[in-house]
Amino acid sequence: MASSRSLEFLPEPGVDVRQLFILLHGVGGSPDNLRPLAEAVRAAFPAAAVLAPEGFEPFDGGGSGRQWFSVRGVTEDNRAERVAQAMPPLEAYVREAQARFSLLQSDTALAGFSQGAIMALELVQAHDGMAGRVIAFSGRYAQLPKAAPQYTTLHLLHGADDPVMSVAHIQAAQARLEELHGDSTIDIASHVGHELHPALIQRAIVRLQTCVPLRAWEAALGLNQTPPDGTTVH
Repeated sequence: MASSRSLEFLPEPGVDVRQLFILLHGVGGSPDNLRPLAEAVRAAFPAAAVLAPEGFEPFDGGGSGRQWFSVRGVTEDNRAERVAQAMPPLEAYVREAQARFSLLQSDTALAGFSQGAIMALELVQAHDGMAGRVIAFSGRYAQLPKAAPQYTTLHLLHGADDPVMSVAHIQAAQARLEELHGDSTIDIASHVGHELHPALIQRAIVRLQTCVPLRAWEAALGLNQTPPDGTTVH
């Protein structure tokens, strides 16, 4: 079902909700932009609730779209501050959704495109473990992390020919996460620009279905005291 403020896909009646996916659109966009991703998630995880809220601010670039934070005059110096100011309403939304479906943070996945990916990545930087997974399409960090989340697995997906957010940003992020012993994967699609491409959506579903979180793997092997590297086992 859909409303003017969000796009929602819920399990069939009688099916218990076991997972929560929250999808965040790009700047100037709307929840409808994420419908192909929502439908792919729904097909792969029929017991999941899939929510795509509108950005909490009207897009200040004109039109009827929404944004999470303004990109007018945004720079490398002020981006992190803008993201931090936009974070509390998103944190509240995620917590309310988890309470609505009586689900744990570990049962939650955040997926974002472009500006939505920035918000998803930075939310688990500010609140490690608020989601068990983050799927970041065509995004970046507001600023490269100084520490890696210990309770969140990050899946980074990007087009090699992205003219809006250079793939170099996410490659640098992956390199930093590896240095910090983070739990992350990266997939780069050749001949793909700044778009939620079907190939990237399908790759994200594969990652979600097959990647064992590093923390779980190490716990099973008794290695969770000191992670040996930043590689996700899958």
